[in-house]
Amino acid sequence: MGMVKVVGLVLHPRRDCGSAIEAITGWAAERGVTVLGLPDEVSRINGCTAVAVGAEEMVERAGLLVSLGGDGTMLRTMRLVEGRETPVLGVNVGRLGFLAEVDLAGLGDALSAIDEHRFTIESRTAVRTTLPDGRVVSAFNDVALVRVPGHGLAAVGIRVEGSGFVNYAADAVIVSTPTGSTAYSFSAGGPIVSPNVQALIVSAAAAHSSFNRSLVVDTSEQLALDVLPTSGRLAIEVDGIIEGHASAGDRLEITPVREAARVIRFGRTSFYERARRKLRVEGSASAVALDPADAVVVDSFERHRYEVLISGETVGTLEYAMKPGQIELLNTEIDQAFSGRGLAGRLAAAALAAARSRDLTVIATCPFVAGYLERHSES
Repeated sequence: MGMVKVVGLVLHPRRDCGSAIEAITGWAAERGVTVLGLPDEVSRINGCTAVAVGAEEMVERAGLLVSLGGDGTMLRTMRLVEGRETPVLGVNVGRLGFLAEVDLAGLGDALSAIDEHRFTIESRTAVRTTLPDGRVVSAFNDVALVRVPGHGLAAVGIRVEGSGFVNYAADAVIVSTPTGSTAYSFSAGGPIVSPNVQALIVSAAAAHSSFNRSLVVDTSEQLALDVLPTSGRLAIEVDGIIEGHASAGDRLEITPVREAARVIRFGRTSFYERARRKLRVEGSASAVALDPADAVVVDSFERHRYEVLISGETVGTLEYAMKPGQIELLNTEIDQAFSGRGLAGRLAAAALAAARSRDLTVIATCPFVAGYLERHSES
């Protein structure tokens, strides 16, 4: 990847990505890099300097795509660039994501590392199928045939290399990539599969059939799902989004797409560390000490508060109230186990920086924030 000239942004539909966008547009401006965004997304951001273009043009022009949000945003970004060489950088904004590579605090370092070619590229397998209505869809986590409430079970026959292998009767039958092995498939009892394995995983959620084991097939093998005569009407979920329906007699041919997307990795956390953090595997919470140096502050604006997270656990909050042109900082609380580690200061600093960037007047009702302001009067 030569020096990137054009960067495309994909934004979470609700989370506040403002500070991340500022970091990226600032970095881009210094380097003469053009920043593109999708019209309905950049129009939501005040003063956003990204150029609004259609999805096809953005994907055509961008040498790098940056996903700002959570796992859903990352999956959507990967689907946008499916089959292209364009690498994707996942930036986590809000709750701990599993697919994103960096959080807001690490974004500056990440962009510098990209400048200096200090990163690796990890290829991701996608799973593609043709819906009964003829549309072709792709998923980076999973395609699932899910029972519609009020209808019968998902009765689905699994065909491998053209022959029937096993029939499931279940609430859902899920075909997952290794990336998706820690998502829906995992909650259905499927295995955790390393992204370095070239395979698809077939699992049944709440199987009512005597056979309830997952099946792992190689990406070179032909896989198809037959909706059996005894099946109820099924929703077809593609990365968790209902894209269509299937009924008895429908067949979904499943095609794995190797190297369908390329994800930027900086090699700091392995797949296994992220899996352990996400899944809270037996003993992990106690075995892995939470390190305050890993703290991340996010604006959880649905709850009207800033949260400080360590390994995805909320360990402190700063509540606020928004009024036109001003923000009132109401109350700071830090989990007892983490007191005295400077986390309240991290919350106050983040809240004040955000207020400054949006030109909001700060009303410090919270005694801690008031004291913090006195000690840091230059802010």
